[in-house]
Amino acid sequence: MPATKKEILSRLNNNFAKLTPGGIREFDYQVSTIPGIIKLTLGEPDFNVPAAMKQAAIESINANDSHYAPGNGTFALRQAIAHFMQDRYKLEYDPKNEIAVTVGATEGIFASLSTIINPGDEIIIPTPTFPFYMAVTKILGGIPIEVDTSGDDFVLTPARLQSVLEEHPNAKGLVLNYPSNPTGVTYTQDQIKALADTVKSTNLIVIADEIYSELVYGATHTSIANYIPEQTLILNGASKSHAMTGYRIGFIAGPQELMKSVSAIHAMLVTAASNPAMAAAVAAFGTDEGKAATQEMKDAYEQRRDFVVNSLQKLGFELINPQGAFYVFAKIPEQYGNDDLKFATDLANEGKVAVIPGSFFGAGGQGYVRISYATSMENLTGALDNIAAFINKED
Repeated sequence: MPATKKEILSRLNNNFAKLTPGGIREFDYQVSTIPGIIKLTLGEPDFNVPAAMKQAAIESINANDSHYAPGNGTFALRQAIAHFMQDRYKLEYDPKNEIAVTVGATEGIFASLSTIINPGDEIIIPTPTFPFYMAVTKILGGIPIEVDTSGDDFVLTPARLQSVLEEHPNAKGLVLNYPSNPTGVTYTQDQIKALADTVKSTNLIVIADEIYSELVYGATHTSIANYIPEQTLILNGASKSHAMTGYRIGFIAGPQELMKSVSAIHAMLVTAASNPAMAAAVAAFGTDEGKAATQEMKDAYEQRRDFVVNSLQKLGFELINPQGAFYVFAKIPEQYGNDDLKFATDLANEGKVAVIPGSFFGAGGQGYVRISYATSMENLTGALDNIAAFINKED
């Protein structure tokens, strides 16, 4: 096995030294080795890919659809995405030049941030949130401005944003992830309109990660692009809404002038997404079967959410009832203080249930754990029984 020449290690990208070790995957890997563990860790749907999507991919393969697609994705998929955005959210995007298909929403995050960040630029990131935003900002030489929203029920208020802008008047962008990973909290129409009104008076570019937009319970998702489309890049994809995580299909939508740069960077990163996966996504975003499949999954998630929330509340956990995604963000028992890593480690080793420490998600996550209910009711029932036994033992 080759060993890296020691002298060249100091010549790598200096921004990597600014990163803290990624916690979610590492913690999941560690606890996965515990015998009998029930994992409520990763945000990955437990459903199979719907039949219509699988059949579309098979037909693409059988048709020898194996040549390079356009960098921003097949036109058929961009048309399907345009239909999806208009049908669900009343947003109008031209499939010719205002949509780019990415290799998952994560590549979309990198391409979007790469478009706007110059070294030293500040990016406002409400936390707790998916840590990839902070990591990519640092890799690109930007400065993440973490805004702890835990005191406002995990919502960025216009007043708080205005306060941050007064401290950071040259901030370049705002990352807005809702429904939120890890909290499951989302914004009402009135809340998002008020936030948009604040952004409109600035030159901020909003990167709106709306990957969980189809999983909103008891309400309809409202995109901030409904109010400030000229300042917004929307990220979305098929991973969460259609259980297609392994197909790696995301997309970015935004105004043509912005998308010209975003699409160019995206194409340099990956050339284009996979043809069979894009064919499957056409069925996901552009057909009644795709819409019905999402609704079926959402109904199941809502049932699971109610079970988990009610069970945790009976055990004395403090939490905000999540209105979207498939996570519960729960305050850990008092005896652990804010040491969510110790609680999660003890729960895994002694209670045989794996959850993710909230501190992995940035400021405001300390003292919480993220619990994913993207798993079967059988697993959730067993996990909550184990958590109850663990809590009662601790008492």
